[in-house]
Amino acid sequence: MGLNLKELVVREKTTLESFSSKVIAIDAYNAIYQFLASIRGPDGLQLSDSEGRITSHLSGLLYRNINFLSLGIKPVYVFDGKPPSLKTAEIERRKQIKKDATIKYEKAIAEGNLEDARKFAQQTTSMKDGMVKESKQILSYFGIPYIDAASEGEATAAHLTNTGQAYASASQDFDSILCGAKRLIRNFTNSGRRKIPNRNTYVEIEPEIIETQKTLDSLEITREQIVDIGILIGTDFNPNGFDRIGPKTALKMIKQYSRLEDIPQIQEQLQTIEYEKIRKIFLEPIVTDVDEIVFGKVDYEGMTNYLVKERSFSEDRIQSSLNRLRKALEKKSHNLDQWFS
Repeated sequence: MGLNLKELVVREKTTLESFSSKVIAIDAYNAIYQFLASIRGPDGLQLSDSEGRITSHLSGLLYRNINFLSLGIKPVYVFDGKPPSLKTAEIERRKQIKKDATIKYEKAIAEGNLEDARKFAQQTTSMKDGMVKESKQILSYFGIPYIDAASEGEATAAHLTNTGQAYASASQDFDSILCGAKRLIRNFTNSGRRKIPNRNTYVEIEPEIIETQKTLDSLEITREQIVDIGILIGTDFNPNGFDRIGPKTALKMIKQYSRLEDIPQIQEQLQTIEYEKIRKIFLEPIVTDVDEIVFGKVDYEGMTNYLVKERSFSEDRIQSSLNRLRKALEKKSHNLDQWFS
């Protein structure tokens, strides 16, 4: 579902280049889902190797991280651990959406409507067995570190921004703000030219950065209050939110009454929601502490062998892409040597 704070937060356009030399903690599942949803053929089917195994996530991780490293960005991926028990309803809701989308996809294919087929196929996106392991393998070849979070990945990513180990967290979800991230980057792993569904036009998706304190100052509220706003709108832990309450209404209520317990018109519905537990998930999240984030060297040979020999990628395309990365890294190293000489 994702928390809808778009109308309230202070968003500023930026560029990937502005994050050169900075460590960015990426919500791994969020990024991989984007790759699985968007990297597909005209009929909506995901890319696959000679054995029929899906490779869309590998393709996304390959080319996006080549771009990151070429720009001097230092990505670290944070993988989800065990979800809070309150997330069960949201998980079931997502499963039902996928089932409904599968039926619509098959109908669109039967009718020869490839545009709709692709749209519904994206809604069926899910992580299959082995995809996390495969993703971590690609990251290892890049020398890119990854962290296994104890619970929600975006909570640990947010935590890294507060320990100073990461400059910002990267995710499409605004939940990172409720988790206390100092900075959130959206459109970080999916920036670029994108086709608008059902229209023969394209838009340029640009990264945007949200500084949490700047948003709180602008709205004249506290972090505790923005968590309450999130609960009013609806989070992964109370997907339906409160009846007929959107972002602007939620903000108005919290600014008038300060907290959920003091808003007269929601008291009956509030009794049906475990709001105190939801608050704790965001304000006291279960996170994984990391002593040090270590970046390694790119294993060009290992990457090539794995993608070409085991996963049916084009050797020419892999060699060309990795050569571009090699040249970019060598240039940066040469410039650094000149700086200190």
